[in-house]
Amino acid sequence: MHFVDAKGILTGSGGHYGMNIYRGCTHGCIYCDSRSRCYQFTHPFEDIEVKQNAPNLLEKALKSKRKKCMIGTGAMSDPYMHCEENLRLTRKCLEIILENDFGVAIQTKSDRILRDIDLLSKINRSAKCVVQMTLTTYDDDLCRILEPNVCITKRRIEVLEEMRKNGIPTIVWLTPILPFINDTEDNITAILNECARVGVKGIINFGMGLTLREGDREYYYAALDRHFPRMKEQYIKQYGNAYELPSPNAKELMGLLQRICKEKGMLSTPDECFRFMHELPDKYRQMSIFDM
Repeated sequence: MHFVDAKGILTGSGGHYGMNIYRGCTHGCIYCDSRSRCYQFTHPFEDIEVKQNAPNLLEKALKSKRKKCMIGTGAMSDPYMHCEENLRLTRKCLEIILENDFGVAIQTKSDRILRDIDLLSKINRSAKCVVQMTLTTYDDDLCRILEPNVCITKRRIEVLEEMRKNGIPTIVWLTPILPFINDTEDNITAILNECARVGVKGIINFGMGLTLREGDREYYYAALDRHFPRMKEQYIKQYGNAYELPSPNAKELMGLLQRICKEKGMLSTPDECFRFMHELPDKYRQMSIFDM
């Protein structure tokens, strides 16, 4: 890893903002879109860029905001990569969010988030906290291939259950669904049933399939050659050089997702889930003239 002083930390406007404390990732997920060349990395993806001044930048930014809102993190780089064990920049940023009465929506694949469950619980009591977990396959052996350097699906489900026990709402990203690999009814059903069991609020899925761009595509195809012989040729024949690679079973799987979510009372569209995550309830009821 290498350290930089960033010029800013928050992006977005209005009712919610996002931040990335790190740039790059060590989880090694074979399908990771963040590897795409359009993001213009000037260093190897596994050489993590650490925004060492992130806490200071965040504190200044939050103090300048007139209205409290939700702060999101984890969309581009996981805030609980291996380096967080020692650096603890994510924890420092959570402390600042708590001190300033903002909410947080944090996304990860790692059980390291449990180290900060004390802070997440306090934020949820004082404002709002939403924990997001990515689940792609119920098969832990397959998970070790697709996402080799992070905890397996069974452990992530345990994390979701622990959040429920602490009253912290959760959202699951059921994505990507890889054609010919994890795009089965059994896989989707098993994941959704576990999500319902541990009280997940909603499921985010933008379509049963995968997207590939320059940089990401080459890495993914190399992984297919290593782990799924001759499947790369099947992809090329089916999709050519397309950006969107929908599963042949996409329609059936989306219908399955919507049906199970409706039966189990989980939100089932990205719009519903984002609306829930972006909403920060007023901490205090507005005073009227009749209270004076």
